[in-house]
Amino acid sequence: MNDLPHGVQVTGALTPDFSAILTRDALEFVAQLERAFGARRRDLLAQRAARQARIDAGEMPDFIPETARVRDDPSWRVAPIPADLQWRHIEITGPTERKMLINALNSGADVFMADFEDANSPTWDNMLQGQLNLRDAIDRTLTLVTPEKTYRLNDQVARLLVRPRGWHLEERHVTIDGKPMSASLFDFGLYFFHNAKRLLAKNSGPYFYLPKLESHLEARLWNDVFVFAQEALDVPRTTIKVTVLIETILAAFEMEEILYELRDHIAGLNAGRWDYIFSIIKKFRNRAEFILPDRAQITMTTPFMRAYTELLVRTCHKRGAHAIGGMAAFIPSRKDAQVNDTALTRVRDDKLRESGDGFDGTWVAHPDLVPVAKQVFDDALGEQPHQKNKLREDVRADARALANFVVPNGAITEAGVRLNINVGVQYIEAWLRGNGAVAIYNLMEDAATAEISRAQIWQWIRHNATMQDGRAITRELVQQWLPEELEKIKTLIGAENYTSGKFDRAAKIFARVATAESFDEFLTLVAYAYLE
Repeated sequence: MNDLPHGVQVTGALTPDFSAILTRDALEFVAQLERAFGARRRDLLAQRAARQARIDAGEMPDFIPETARVRDDPSWRVAPIPADLQWRHIEITGPTERKMLINALNSGADVFMADFEDANSPTWDNMLQGQLNLRDAIDRTLTLVTPEKTYRLNDQVARLLVRPRGWHLEERHVTIDGKPMSASLFDFGLYFFHNAKRLLAKNSGPYFYLPKLESHLEARLWNDVFVFAQEALDVPRTTIKVTVLIETILAAFEMEEILYELRDHIAGLNAGRWDYIFSIIKKFRNRAEFILPDRAQITMTTPFMRAYTELLVRTCHKRGAHAIGGMAAFIPSRKDAQVNDTALTRVRDDKLRESGDGFDGTWVAHPDLVPVAKQVFDDALGEQPHQKNKLREDVRADARALANFVVPNGAITEAGVRLNINVGVQYIEAWLRGNGAVAIYNLMEDAATAEISRAQIWQWIRHNATMQDGRAITRELVQQWLPEELEKIKTLIGAENYTSGKFDRAAKIFARVATAESFDEFLTLVAYAYLE
């Protein structure tokens, strides 16, 4: 591509299709975003590191005294929410791969969150093909022809929301003035540039999910990006609407402030449960008093998880925003009736709890789960699009409850340690092959659940944690069990599939992020260097 804007370099392959996304004008637009906001992003990441140092030194998160006026002011509300974002009982999530995109849009869910982040492996091909697929979905031209079947969109499809990558990630294939650009601004900018006016012409708008915010200042940055982008492309202000995932422990203490900073552009908050658990482990990794048990024992009825989700509902409804529930990781089986029945029962129970708590909608991971979740929320809400009248004034903002990381009767077991190793390696291997959403042992694993697996092992080793039988978890023990788990994986998937995969590299990456002396903030930052 010879006609690049000044200061812009693209090192990824440029097929004719990709060139339709990476036009000169589109690249000029994302370059403007990077130049306007890149330095602030880097400063906010430095503030994350400084906050981590204070937590390591003993600081506990709390509600911010300086923003008490925002929390105490009863008068403000988020701006009106568009009609096509009112009914969000069932939302399905997944990557932007063509077949999965068509199936999700056709699933009967109210919303599909197309994911450039945790359910996606950010290969250059995935990122650019994903943008093409979303454009074609909006134009209703998205199809896929296979020897077995032709996939095309139904007349009625789910509303489309897009999740760009988080502030901590960069797109290494595009540099602006010699520096890799923000992956968040790259994903958001290209989608907004190509589709904002397309969507407005269809009486909808550019709607997004925002991941992994750790403070209201990070929300303020996004809001400033939205104002800039809308003005630059002559799109009416407040057209952009977002839902913010509350999936870090620090953001849980700033939910009202996040709503306030984005009040002109926000539609709701979502309880991102798996990243939330990971963030607790990560933020308190150097604190021996905050060691969690096997990840399977940390459920949504665990007291600190209840405190967080109930406060989210109260906060949203107090300010006129939607409260969207989280992802039950169980996935159904069309081949095993027992597995299928278990998945449907567990998902139904999860959604009954959420609808009873006051959530206005929920997430599912698979099209076959849409009917059971839809039935629960339709029964609870009837013909109402939401239940914001359920103010949950019985819930109080309690810093001690949010940070009381006790799991009743929790324990670390050999099975739990081994499962973390096994699942972590399997996920990383699939991610290296370009697949970011992976069904493993009847659960949908994405980057967040893999992060839990490796972060737990790192923390257990760090503090010489003991298993239920009294044995200490050491680096040597994990190194002993890693090849044993690789053999189990080989037996499970077959020697041919194992040999043709990337398991050796995945095992090395897992060993690094789980057993190194220093903690890597995100395993995807380490693994990104190995993507083709």
